Amino acid sequence: MKYKIKEINVDAGEFTVILNAKDAKEMGVRSLERVKLIAPKKTITAIVEISTSLVKEGEVGMLLKVTEALKETGAKTVGIMPTERPYSVELIKKKIDNHVLTGEEIREIIQDIANHNLTDIELTAFVVANQLVGMNLEETMHMTKAMVETGDTIELDKSPVFDFHSIGGAPGNKITLLVVPIVAAAGLYIPKTSSRAISSACGTADIFETIARVGLSMDEIKSITEEIGGVIAWGGNVNFAPADDMIIRVEYPLSLDPYAQLIASVMAKKKAVGSDFFLLDIPIGPGTKVTEHELANKYAQDFIEIGRRLDMHVECAITYGGQPIGKHIGPSLEAKEAMMCLEGKAPSTSVVEKSVAMAGILLEMGGIHNGKTVAREILDSGKALAKMRQILQAQDGNPDLKSDDIMPGKFKAEICSNQDGYVTSLNNKKLVRIARAAGSPKDIGAGLVFLKKRGEKLDKGEPMYVIYADNKNKLEVAVNLSNMTKPYTVEGMIIAHIPGSGRISGYSK
Repeated sequence: MKYKIKEINVDAGEFTVILNAKDAKEMGVRSLERVKLIAPKKTITAIVEISTSLVKEGEVGMLLKVTEALKETGAKTVGIMPTERPYSVELIKKKIDNHVLTGEEIREIIQDIANHNLTDIELTAFVVANQLVGMNLEETMHMTKAMVETGDTIELDKSPVFDFHSIGGAPGNKITLLVVPIVAAAGLYIPKTSSRAISSACGTADIFETIARVGLSMDEIKSITEEIGGVIAWGGNVNFAPADDMIIRVEYPLSLDPYAQLIASVMAKKKAVGSDFFLLDIPIGPGTKVTEHELANKYAQDFIEIGRRLDMHVECAITYGGQPIGKHIGPSLEAKEAMMCLEGKAPSTSVVEKSVAMAGILLEMGGIHNGKTVAREILDSGKALAKMRQILQAQDGNPDLKSDDIMPGKFKAEICSNQDGYVTSLNNKKLVRIARAAGSPKDIGAGLVFLKKRGEKLDKGEPMYVIYADNKNKLEVAVNLSNMTKPYTVEGMIIAHIPGSGRISGYSK
């Protein structure tokens, strides 16, 4: 029997179809079970939901993802038949029970993820298993290769290809917007594909999307890189490691980023874009993903080894992440600060210093001596800004954009100190929670601007930072969260006064 397609304009994460209750009963399928949709030249698996009123008998309601997947077939009707849950569900349970998976078993799971054969519950179980049980290096390598094999790849006609990535954890780490134009201005090729936020206030793709189009096709990434040297694109718009993008989608609500998954995610996308030389930024410090040097060194060694097995030269930089990088957190705010740095109007030295240092390492990997000095000259001379303008124009942004053109959210609130003293600490995780409560990254104007950071003096009643939001209610939620969590500590020069006891003999006023 053929079922008439009814398009339903709802964007759910899963491949979901809605069947009339009588049709579902006749087929013998229940809610959350699977069916195969059989269209001309294409068959896909979808998850079933059941309704007595949303669709009629003989109709199948298709949510957006299913509609888009079948659009190229031009089908108006589809055949539907029940299908078993995939074997990879049993393999996920095997990992939950702390067993080591073979390369073939891991590929089975990744293939089913890429083909939308797993429900969000099953996919979340896989992520949580990786978080709690983990994978060894061999399993991580198999997962990386499976992610590459189940997606598309780019092969540039120019070589070698350079790339850069930060594992995250330090808020405000918008240095990609400086590193890419500096490296490209030096004559190297750097096709930077970036992710959206997982556990952070915003990802590089969220930031750059406020000033340019990041949803580029594979051909656009290739042609722009070959023409002007650099690109900053959202990796989720192309079919690089598609399983990883689906995993990230379920990681985001839980702010999870399992160790093995993080490595496989990064390395698969670098391999897919054809990277020959890759530099990894590992921020460490309180409130980051990596709090100790020991774990940072383990990440570095594992990334380098996975790179070796993928025929990629990997270097790592362990960087300071004990407080936000720069003074802005949030998509538009970070784009603004990055443009200020390129214009020579940096509000904070940390963004510039880190960007120049990281770009310098990449330049030296490319055979350019005194890389940091050359990187700074490129930035100070305006060549990096000129290159950024080329990138903006190529990605449908405004090539004449100035930092003053980028506006924060229209609602704001100052958070003030309740005592005199010096800022002794800033809690990264609490600050990210506040930025997200304000609406970041979905609300592009939401975020924080710091007026004071660690080591700076504050007077009682003086503003510490400003919360921006696009929505008044979200601003109120963020302010309340700030007051409740108190993400900063202000202390005087005297931490405690311990009075003595008794008196000196023979002394009196």
